[in-house]
Amino acid sequence: MNLDAKMEAILFWKGEPLKKKRLAEILEKSEEEITSALLALESRLSGSGLTLARLEDEVQIMTCREVSEIIEKLTKEELIRDLGKAGLETLTIILYKGPLTRAGIDYIRGVNSQFILRNLLVRGLIERVSNPNDSRSFLYKTTFNLLSHLGISKIEDLPEYTKIKGELDAFEHVENK
Repeated sequence: MNLDAKMEAILFWKGEPLKKKRLAEILEKSEEEITSALLALESRLSGSGLTLARLEDEVQIMTCREVSEIIEKLTKEELIRDLGKAGLETLTIILYKGPLTRAGIDYIRGVNSQFILRNLLVRGLIERVSNPNDSRSFLYKTTFNLLSHLGISKIEDLPEYTKIKGELDAFEHVENK
């Protein structure tokens, strides 16, 4: 498999920006090889529904400008739908245990939460912030918008906050043994 195809798969799976240096580490290639393969990927994606977006030293696969109206329509439809069980579950984890990484959320839920997190981000219920312990990942935390929507002024005002947070902490403690 070509290097550009491998990068496409990684960027698709990741679903968020990735530094070129990190791609080089993952694929065990030089940054020059990564830069060259990114050009090949960008060329291959030309004319498709996807594009390679670049911002400073980060890259991400995104939908192309030509489908923006369709994507906007789908986003609006998504925003008016109920959050659903998976969305509520993810929000609850972030409320009672956050801020935490996507890997931490996935671990607690037992499934990939990438699309749920994107939905919650678009709705303004959570936000992504830098992770002080690992510059390669982000932390997800609640927003003031969510607190306002819930009618609370601080996280500790959530129902049974101490009990539920303790249960989540105990779950992680048992699983990490």
